[in-house]
Amino acid sequence: MGVQWYPGHMNKARREIEEVMTQVDIVIEVLDARIPDSSQNPMLNTLRGDVPVLRLLNKKDLADKARLDLWLAHWRGSETVLAHPFSTLEKNDVVKISQWVAQMVPHRGSAEKPIRAMIAGIPNVGKSSLMNALLGRRVAKVGDEPAVTKAQQKLKVTDGFQLLDTPGILWPKIENPDASYRLAVTGAVRDTAIDYEDVALAGLKFFISDYLEALMARYKLKDVVSDPFETLKIIGSKRGALRSGGKVDMHKAAEVFLNDVRTGAIGPYVMETPEMIAHEEALVEEAKAKKEAERLARLAAAVPQRQQANNQEYRRQQQHEEKE
Repeated sequence: MGVQWYPGHMNKARREIEEVMTQVDIVIEVLDARIPDSSQNPMLNTLRGDVPVLRLLNKKDLADKARLDLWLAHWRGSETVLAHPFSTLEKNDVVKISQWVAQMVPHRGSAEKPIRAMIAGIPNVGKSSLMNALLGRRVAKVGDEPAVTKAQQKLKVTDGFQLLDTPGILWPKIENPDASYRLAVTGAVRDTAIDYEDVALAGLKFFISDYLEALMARYKLKDVVSDPFETLKIIGSKRGALRSGGKVDMHKAAEVFLNDVRTGAIGPYVMETPEMIAHEEALVEEAKAKKEAERLARLAAAVPQRQQANNQEYRRQQQHEEKE
């Protein structure tokens, strides 16, 4: 299921990015370290063209380092991409941003020619927190709801470094259904965009497959689990998500589980690898190609029907003229 979540202010943000991209020296793209690919905006890649990008894999403290290293290796070697694990909670990381930006834009950085950096990223990845940390003061609203920032701001970090903030944007349709659920599990997509219980079940399926030991340790599961639905029921019963009569409130159980996932209570994790994404993208392209072939087949089949209808109409007109 592809998620469509594209409020009007996001459409406006896209136009704003197009307008200012010619004035930008570098894009600072904030990503969620737990979903390095799904938290990218492919539309941004199109809009930036050859403008270099510094990818900050935020919330690194919540991410599995071994899997994060796979992504760093995947991007290493690109002349226009520099990626680093990052946390707005670590002052050393914040300090390093100026160094990383200067590395990517060595021809600017003076008071006369300051580096003009645009901060971008999908909702709820930590853009506002990054801005506040860089400037040492609260200039951007921070919230745990997606799309808190809605207006563009231009701010001075130092004499040689300026920031241009942009609203968080999602593309009109997330075509990869697996990416949709990963975004929902980590909280980038509003909880109303996909059924809460479905999101929790998708998250549980992932943890059972990839981080079973951490899951079992968190909820003190004695036996190995394999079924996400039954596992969610067990979690609900253990964590007090019960209705009268002892029946598990599955929505409440989903809230408990997803809160643990998003806060890192279960442990560090990364939900995707470069190899996994390549496979999923191939499946998406196959599905699109199949859909297009079916569309063309329907059009081809409709041509004789339309021609037949035209012929019948022509005959009716001839008969009418003959009668007159």
